[in-house]
Amino acid sequence: MSGHSKWATTKHKKAVVDAKRGKLFAKLIKNIEVAARTGGPDPDGNPTLYDAIQKARKSSVPVDNIERARKRGGGLEAGGADWQTIMYEGYAPGGVAVLVECLTDNRNRAASEVRVAMTRNGGSMADPGSVSYMFNRKGVVIVPKGALGEDDVLTAVLDAGAEEVNDLGESFEVVSEAGDLVPVRKALQDAGIDYDSAESGFLPTLSVPLDEDSARKVFRLIDALEDSDDVQNVYANFDVSDDVLAKLD
Repeated sequence: MSGHSKWATTKHKKAVVDAKRGKLFAKLIKNIEVAARTGGPDPDGNPTLYDAIQKARKSSVPVDNIERARKRGGGLEAGGADWQTIMYEGYAPGGVAVLVECLTDNRNRAASEVRVAMTRNGGSMADPGSVSYMFNRKGVVIVPKGALGEDDVLTAVLDAGAEEVNDLGESFEVVSEAGDLVPVRKALQDAGIDYDSAESGFLPTLSVPLDEDSARKVFRLIDALEDSDDVQNVYANFDVSDDVLAKLD
């Protein structure tokens, strides 16, 4: 998973400053609105909302936009959409399994855009359940390194339910069961350790190593999927070495 996480982290950093900034902001705002609708508009009593707001702030989403989304989702302000979460399954080039998580107010549009992105970029759709069994939902916290060592992070989160700490180069990835995400995040806060994001997601149980050519094709497909406003997250079971990542950069 480390290769996938490094790529996703690097890509996120670039997305904040590139032409896709507007799309990134829209997706972060949507997450806030849904979290507020599901668990209430108070971040102190709604950990999912708290983390969605933190992630948006880290990505420089304007405070006014964050606040309006929180109020819309919590019913304190009119205008919220009827968002639905839908999961699509498929395969990317090289036999890589792909889960596509959509948050949409139009199921037909979402399905069409995912299918088009798949077929135009060497991928194929799969039946429900044929890919998802290769992934487990986990809690994932990304911690910037700074002056921190791996032992510092591990010591802080071990008793809170963390399963492993992975070195991603410029940051650490703390993995836990999805239900332990809040205790792990709180343990980091109590230890005075800052984090970039804390959210549940799907991690693969088995990864497919990719060479440069295959990695380029898989990344092109994932870029096409993420270009859809309805797509919130794309999870895939590939692993890419540092050497291949460097060539692609």
